[in-house]
Amino acid sequence: MKIKNLTAFVAVVDAGMHAPRAAQALGVPLASIHSSIEKLEDEVGHPLIGRDASPWRLTPAGELLLDEARRRIADSPASAPPRTTGGGKAKASKGTGRAPIVKGQPKPYKKRQGR
Repeated sequence: MKIKNLTAFVAVVDAGMHAPRAAQALGVPLASIHSSIEKLEDEVGHPLIGRDASPWRLTPAGELLLDEARRRIADSPASAPPRTTGGGKAKASKGTGRAPIVKGQPKPYKKRQGR
């Protein structure tokens, strides 16, 4: 089981079974939360969250997995936060320029246009 999928599952439970709040808390798209839970359900072989009623609820398999998921997340090494660029002035692309000359190969010349 991937830690990312377990984290999404625990985030949904911690957000009061509300997937949009869990997605916002994790900083990921809502579709990512749904696909992570579906992958987890496929791996376990049982539905983890009952989606038939308006307030979602945990199934018995989900309740069993919740304790295991929290344990695995706590035991996993802490991942580094995503790197953000410092901003600043944007630089224009200068292109690739000429290829370096390789010994033994002729220089890449353009064909002359005929008259």
